[in-house]
Amino acid sequence: MHRTYFTLLLVSSVSATFLSAESTVDCRVITGKTDECNLYSSRLIKAKEVTYDTDKQKLIVTKTLPVPGKKPKMKVVSVADMIEKYVKVEPSMRYRGSEDISGTATESKQVYMQGAALRRQREKIIAQTGMEKKKQALKRLEALNLAKAAEEKKRNQGFYTISRGDTLSTIAAKYGLKTKELRALNQLDKTAKIKVGSKLLLPFPQEMINAVATGEYKVQSDDTLISIARKFNLEPRLVAKFNDIKSTAIIRVGKIVQLPFAYRLKAMEAKKKAEAAKKKRAKSLARHKKARLIRRFGKHKLRVTATAYTSHGSQTDKTPFLAAWNNRIHPGMKVIAVSRDLLTRYGLRNGSKVKIAGLSGFYRVRDKMNKRFRKRVDIYMGLNRRRALRWGRRSVIIYW
Repeated sequence: MHRTYFTLLLVSSVSATFLSAESTVDCRVITGKTDECNLYSSRLIKAKEVTYDTDKQKLIVTKTLPVPGKKPKMKVVSVADMIEKYVKVEPSMRYRGSEDISGTATESKQVYMQGAALRRQREKIIAQTGMEKKKQALKRLEALNLAKAAEEKKRNQGFYTISRGDTLSTIAAKYGLKTKELRALNQLDKTAKIKVGSKLLLPFPQEMINAVATGEYKVQSDDTLISIARKFNLEPRLVAKFNDIKSTAIIRVGKIVQLPFAYRLKAMEAKKKAEAAKKKRAKSLARHKKARLIRRFGKHKLRVTATAYTSHGSQTDKTPFLAAWNNRIHPGMKVIAVSRDLLTRYGLRNGSKVKIAGLSGFYRVRDKMNKRFRKRVDIYMGLNRRRALRWGRRSVIIYW
């Protein structure tokens, strides 16, 4: 089947005369014999491309243009309104004389000039009033800002009470400031002296100043160990260790938390060192005192082997409470028996007073040992066999 294609542009317009329904057809179906169509079609107003079929004598629309949007409604203005709004109507001057015309013009000019002057004066007064109001508003705003700044500054400032041993440098170091800043804040010169009990202004809230000064913080609501550590620029782990608690522990409101500030750690370290030095000095002093006491007693000293014995039958003869030279002994007496070489060679005698290193008090020589022993002493332990066994055999120095 052979087809011929061509382009046809149909433009519909609103006509004053309406066709009857019998002589018009829908624009969607247009035949070759139809020269008009329904102007109020629901879909077609403009057709851009139309295909003509020779066999069926019929135009087929293949492409349509979009329906144009509605135009805005125009406002209808009457002629009287136009004249009243835009046309200036002046009284007719046809029957007026030249004098009246000039006088009226002069009077009109004067009235216009007066009106213009009044308008300028009014505008000037309005401008001046506006400027004054603006200045007053700016002054009020500035005063309000200054009051807020003063209140904020007051809230973020506090006082530190100077205690014994404080200096400007130590106070500044304690709060992380420079001495120059502290002087400038309190208006002090380099030669100024601070007194115990006086107060220094610091750029911190009073609560923080008190906490840093005492090294203690009272837990408030919503406080945690981490928030407290961050508030004072400390490590949470160090705070937990300093208070001997876990870093994840929940702390109750009102609890006193010890803060490990650098000055506190330094003071604690110095105190530990001082206590250790004091103990060491006391121990050394006691040792030297003991040595002096020993050195003061007697002119001789000798290292010997010291054993212990008791008044039991297994360690003595049939007379356990009778020593050499017929000396009678009894438990509680500080008595020693010495080897015979100490008597003949080193000058010890019956009743000699002897100091034994490591034992308190003085011992008397009241007994002598078997001939086979050399450089030896036997310490009398009364009837306390357990004590004698615990002593055993030791190397000691004796002085006499």
